Amino acid sequence: MRSGRPACKVRFFRIIRRTFPFPYEVVRWQEKNLENRQTISRKDTKEPIGKKPVVGGSTMPLVNETFIKKIHHLPKKVVLVVSGGGSGALAALLEVPGASHTLLEGVVPYSEEAMVQFLGGRPDQFCSASTSRAAAMVAFRRGLRYEPTPEHIAGVAATASLVSDRPKHGPHRAHVAIQTLSTTISYSVELQKGARSRSEEEHVVSCMVLNAVAEGAGVEERIPVPLLPEETIQSTRAEAPSSWQDVLLGRRPALMVGQTPKAPTASLRGIFSGAFNPRHRGHDRMVEVAQQVYGLHVEYEISLENVDKPPLDYYELARRLEQFGPEEPVWVTRAATFLEKAELFPAATFLVGADTLRRIADPKYYSTQAGAQDAWQRIVAQGCRFLVFGRDLGKGFIRLGDLELPESLRAICREVPPEQFREDISSTALRRSGQWETSSGRGTLPPVE
Repeated sequence: MRSGRPACKVRFFRIIRRTFPFPYEVVRWQEKNLENRQTISRKDTKEPIGKKPVVGGSTMPLVNETFIKKIHHLPKKVVLVVSGGGSGALAALLEVPGASHTLLEGVVPYSEEAMVQFLGGRPDQFCSASTSRAAAMVAFRRGLRYEPTPEHIAGVAATASLVSDRPKHGPHRAHVAIQTLSTTISYSVELQKGARSRSEEEHVVSCMVLNAVAEGAGVEERIPVPLLPEETIQSTRAEAPSSWQDVLLGRRPALMVGQTPKAPTASLRGIFSGAFNPRHRGHDRMVEVAQQVYGLHVEYEISLENVDKPPLDYYELARRLEQFGPEEPVWVTRAATFLEKAELFPAATFLVGADTLRRIADPKYYSTQAGAQDAWQRIVAQGCRFLVFGRDLGKGFIRLGDLELPESLRAICREVPPEQFREDISSTALRRSGQWETSSGRGTLPPVE
């Protein structure tokens, strides 16, 4: 078996080299020495690995072997995800013996379709701090499959938009994120356009990624990132209380944030599940109608997992929660589907838009048609109901009567007529217009205890 391993490695590094424009000769060095079956001692050379020219004509090593060894010698395990840039960091980690002590998995979801599949939903932008944080959260959760101790896992992710073979209208930038059990961290930089080659920009991002891996692993040392004088790295950080960590790990099914509501009659309990990204007047009007017209006592629910959407990291969860006052009850859960929500909140009435109800009824969200029917029946068995609000989905106003629903599901639905509610506003439109930043105080986290 061992005699075939070098050839496999050679093929791996050739594929990597053809796919990514490495700024140094790590891969070629690996190929040459694997093909010749030579054993080279690093003690015989003073040259650092990954050496390359950078802006200004000077030379700077991507990393030295001592730095990588410090990462490999610690017990933290890392799932590393890179998209658009930073692939050199993965190669550098693999170059130094002992990579298996650090890397649980390396993932390169380079195409849009691959990133959507990796995240579990389509992000607003494929290169952004929020997308990197979401990818780091997915990476952390993938690590839980391989490492039984959550405290020993770090998810590290990078998204970048660098020099390409076609002109780019937007800025050249990179976003690197770290997700551990207790913390979400992100680093972002906008690179001066036209000041570097692709390989030089890749070198910058790879340095950022290696520093993130070191931070996630618990190494205090950092390697220098070759930035120009006008470039700065911006960072965000969110620390999670132990109760959030318990929800993330599934040790706790739900967490109440804010004022604990008075226990209403089960039939009068309303649950408003949503992303609230951001919360807007349409949400507030739905609650107002549910309370004043239908007599429901409404509680909010935000899930760390959502169907067709990337998962929430701690920073994003804190941003969503800060939109609610201390008197407003908000549940934090991991209930991605309404079947899971019905099991958490039996006999409750869920406030939903017509678009959400259409997804609940769509068999594609279930493994089989029989699975869909079973889920609907189980929701009915929990005694839950739906209060349905019309929505303008861009092709006209859609209400309950316009939807094709199974009779078992339609029987537990009640429509709010448009004369009682119609708000043609969406969170997606607000985010695209930039109003999320101004309306929610983006960048300012509430105190986390």
